[in-house]
Amino acid sequence: MPDMNFLPFARPDIGEEEITAVTETLRSGWLTTGPVTAAFEKEFAERIGGDVHAVAVNSATAGLHLSFEAIGITPGDEVLVPTWTFTSTAEAVRYLGGEPILVDVHPDTLAIDFADAERKITDRTVAVAPVHYAGLPVPNSELAAFAGAHGLKVVEDAAHAFPTLNEGLLVGASQSETTVFSFYATKTMTTGEGGMVFTHDADLAARMRTMRLHGIDRDVFGRYTSTKPAWHYDVVAPGYKYNLTDMAAAIGRVQLRRTDQMVARRREIAARYDEAFADLPLTLPPHAPEGSTHAWHLYCVKLDENAPVNRDRFIELMAENQVGTSVHFIPLHIQPYWRDTYRLTPEQFPVATAEFAKACSLPIFSAMTDDDVDQVIDATRRILG
Repeated sequence: MPDMNFLPFARPDIGEEEITAVTETLRSGWLTTGPVTAAFEKEFAERIGGDVHAVAVNSATAGLHLSFEAIGITPGDEVLVPTWTFTSTAEAVRYLGGEPILVDVHPDTLAIDFADAERKITDRTVAVAPVHYAGLPVPNSELAAFAGAHGLKVVEDAAHAFPTLNEGLLVGASQSETTVFSFYATKTMTTGEGGMVFTHDADLAARMRTMRLHGIDRDVFGRYTSTKPAWHYDVVAPGYKYNLTDMAAAIGRVQLRRTDQMVARRREIAARYDEAFADLPLTLPPHAPEGSTHAWHLYCVKLDENAPVNRDRFIELMAENQVGTSVHFIPLHIQPYWRDTYRLTPEQFPVATAEFAKACSLPIFSAMTDDDVDQVIDATRRILG
């Protein structure tokens, strides 16, 4: 039995409206990709604005894979990827035989360091995949200038970044080739598992729609609901099984309507943490500059050198105080596959290596009560104060 006094690191914010939406979908007789998914795509595209195309998928990893395939990544092509990310950003490049070139990060934002990225460009570099870490956007102006100067395509890993303003535009509305969101259970909005890809390019959208369902040139909903015989379809490419179900999309439609409320709660919690931890031996997470916002998917603190305990002991003591924490992320250059395959060393990524030893993510989710927040604050102050 779970300890009811233990506060988990994350908990989805699901209410009766989401449950009702799923129930209605179950009773409709249409469970897989169909009218609810189509409505979810339409509503999300309208939310992003700027004449974008939305492609619903069963995970952000699938969205990254479809993006890299659609922009034409082939064996030997190099894609610049920050080492401070979850493995899916890089592994989706490897699915296509491409080479993820890992890049160090800025010590304050933990986002891709374009100076280090520039040093690693070769004549095989074709794309860059920035990560909007924790919900803080990589500035559009910097990203566009870097990609434009080197003729690179851009796939934005925005798994943490909805809803986030980036220099006045919602992340997803920029002119990057694609932007990929995650609806995993811990995200600001969730469908349990799921994701969405945005692009301004109709051809890229069409390719991703075809490849997300076995390379078939017709949507299954249209084939199965037509009043006229519509059984024929053509397989035009060796595609994947990446479609989002209507049951998941039903949750997503409700969550999309609630996102402003949910992110507002995350901002309230972040503000309380900022105030409560200001005098502790911690480096607090950066805030968004003017014209941009922070989604506060994560609240990542870094323990200072003069803290009474190190990061690992802090995590242990927080658990003893009934608070779950996590670490985002274990940099890819430390992970066995990436380290051994590309012969990477900590010295090649001095910033990420140093920051990793200090970083810890505290609970921040919209379903937290004020008592939950107090529990995190009290435990943190008890250990570090």
